[in-house]
Formats: sequence, structure tokens, C-alpha cells
Amino acid sequence: MRHRRKVTTMLNAIRQFVKEEEGASAAEYALFLALITAALATVVGLLGGAISTAVVNATAAIS
Repeated sequence: MRHRRKVTTMLNAIRQFVKEEEGASAAEYALFLALITAALATVVGLLGGAISTAVVNATAAIS
């Protein structure tokens, strides 16, 4: 019985979150974060060779 009450409370909290305006803001922030992550992954993928070369050269200069 107690487990059922916890589930009901959790579902009510989720429903309240979805109804509130902040829920939409959270979705917008998540989308923005996903776009930034995709852009960074693309840039690192395109510049991966140059970054690797720069790290190797820096390591050689330090040694």
C-alpha cells in the first residue's frame, strides 16, 4: 500500500511539472544543450587531426 502512495505522489509531481511553465523552459534548455553538444562533436570531428597534431607537437616541445 505504501509503495502505491509513493508512485501516486511521484506521478502527481510529474504532472505538476509538466503543467508548469518551467517544464517548457527545461525542454528548451535540453534542446539547446543537445544542439551545442552536436556542434561541438562536429567541430572536434572535423578538426580532430589538427588537434591531435597540436597536442603531439606541444608534448614534443615540452619533452
